Amino acid sequence: MRAAQFNYFGSPLEVIELEEVPDPPSPGDGEVGIDVMYVPVNVGDLLAMEGRYGASAVKLPRIAGVEGLGRISSVGANVSSVRVGDRVLLPPGHGTWCEKITAPAAQVTPLPDKGDAQQLCMMRANPASAYLMLTTFVDLSPGDWVIQNAANSGVGQYLIELAKLDGFKTVNIVRRPRTVELLKQLGADVVLLDGEDLAKRVAAETNGANIKLGIDAVAGDASQKLAQCLAVGGTIVNYGLLSGEPCMVEPHEVIFRDIRLRGFWRAKWQITAPPEEVSRVTEHLVSHIVHGELGSQIEAVYPFWKLREALHHAQHSDRVGKILLQMSE
Repeated sequence: MRAAQFNYFGSPLEVIELEEVPDPPSPGDGEVGIDVMYVPVNVGDLLAMEGRYGASAVKLPRIAGVEGLGRISSVGANVSSVRVGDRVLLPPGHGTWCEKITAPAAQVTPLPDKGDAQQLCMMRANPASAYLMLTTFVDLSPGDWVIQNAANSGVGQYLIELAKLDGFKTVNIVRRPRTVELLKQLGADVVLLDGEDLAKRVAAETNGANIKLGIDAVAGDASQKLAQCLAVGGTIVNYGLLSGEPCMVEPHEVIFRDIRLRGFWRAKWQITAPPEEVSRVTEHLVSHIVHGELGSQIEAVYPFWKLREALHHAQHSDRVGKILLQMSE
């Protein structure tokens, strides 16, 4: 089978290779075989190839990818949770950019027959991150405001939709004017271009609302800009490192305004949360996606053999939607 693999760290286009590797073994007791259908190209996938993502040393060589959707092709003994032909979310973790996977049946998530396969293949990472950051760190009530940067990202788009479903209002910071209308169509209440006097402009657009939660994908001085927009005692949740710089929050904000800085990594939650909690969140999000209430813009879908073109496109700074790989025709 073919797999997208990297053997050393560096620029994604320089290190990734589409290689022929042995097929996975036939499923054994309690295992299933899966034909992979679609996988997304996430920012974290690109950072992993650069050696800049994750909490521990990455073992090489490594098959790229952490999520996706496939169809059960075979089942081993003592498997009753899925049948051949069922659609499933791939097991969470590394190694999904390949054509076939063998895994424990307990690690795959059965999906309903209906629902857009391309939207569902992105379910584990970005929508779960958005949902958990909205619901874990601050007790929000309908009508409360949330502010986020990189609002046109995959997580940002999901956060807008999820906030709208729960009655929260969003302030969305972007860098490019062409993304403003897209986010408003998704349900964004306020969309502002990054720049000077951000806190003053946010206050004017929200009538001076007490904003308790800021979602930070950028770090660097973008963290400080969010801090200045928050109410006393507000919380910034950082989940990304798009700037490549440490989170900068001035002591004045921390000491005198009690601004808190928290970190969030969805992969850690996936491992440490009780299984019933993971199932509850997954079922909640799948239901919204199946009913068309939750989704992300898709800019392009590439066949697997056009892997390098897909990665090149994924690194374009002006794209507004996700890049997917279609693993089989």
